Amino acid sequence: MPSDCLFCRIVSGELPAAQIHADESVVAIRDISPQAPTHILLLSRKHIASVGEVGPADTDLMGRICAVAAELATREGISQDGYRLVVNVGRNGGQTVDHLHVHMLGGRPMAWPPG
Repeated sequence: MPSDCLFCRIVSGELPAAQIHADESVVAIRDISPQAPTHILLLSRKHIASVGEVGPADTDLMGRICAVAAELATREGISQDGYRLVVNVGRNGGQTVDHLHVHMLGGRPMAWPPG
């Protein structure tokens, strides 16, 4: 775990966050700068810099992140109307923290194309 990684520090409990889910693979928190009425970050407990570094050994982890997103969407009341899962990769992709995470946005209509 890189000691300077913000999300590693949140996952480990070193830094406080509005945590709404935690299991052996995934921690979910509310985004501190929400871009929709529901904006949740699904964080990998394992430090992986981005989805660009996900390998075959991480297949179960990626599936677990999606499963947790579906569970939280139901719990948050956004599963019926829909929601968006966003993974930013690299600076041009909008990634600001080098730690694998997925944004779940819902509670309002989403425009296309994003960005």
